[in-house]
Amino acid sequence: MKLIFATNNKNKVTEVQALLNKRFNVLSLEDINCFDDIVENKDTIEGNAILKAKYIFNKYKVDCFADDTGLEVESLNGKPGVMSKRFSGPDFSSEKNMDKLLKLIEFSENRKANFKTVVALIYKGELTTFTGLCHGEITSVPTGKKGFGYDPVFKPVGYNFTFGEMNLELKNQIGHRAKAINKLIEFLSKKISNK
Repeated sequence: MKLIFATNNKNKVTEVQALLNKRFNVLSLEDINCFDDIVENKDTIEGNAILKAKYIFNKYKVDCFADDTGLEVESLNGKPGVMSKRFSGPDFSSEKNMDKLLKLIEFSENRKANFKTVVALIYKGELTTFTGLCHGEITSVPTGKKGFGYDPVFKPVGYNFTFGEMNLELKNQIGHRAKAINKLIEFLSKKISNK
């Protein structure tokens, strides 16, 4: 089965392809020569995921899915949340985003946080969403060069090292995106077996 993943983020594509194995042929937007700048202007993570999936479906009429992910920090009332990618402003980068976050909670005793991913799937014209959460805490300094985004400052519950230090295989067992994608796989597997 061919599925378009509405992203040009190669890190996300690598994570998801590792989860879907050979059962699904996952193509990125680059694979279908789509370089459109899809403006993520919704005020929720779910809203942005749905927006991207609908954009690709309406333009290409193909089965597709999109995701949006945010880091929700308890002491910041859920921020950066939907603004995670652009948290540090127009000239954002992962380093600037982490620096801003660490400064904001520098003196906070509560460092609880969770990553939230929402995947929006459009399969045979029908929209379904799947949510994955990974709970943890924000470290005081970035550690590790693996992963991307806020991974070097996020330590998941039950582990004494960050996503930035974690290999992809382990991250795909416990991570937020993996949890949402696994729900998508279960959903599609049932659909296929019921044919």
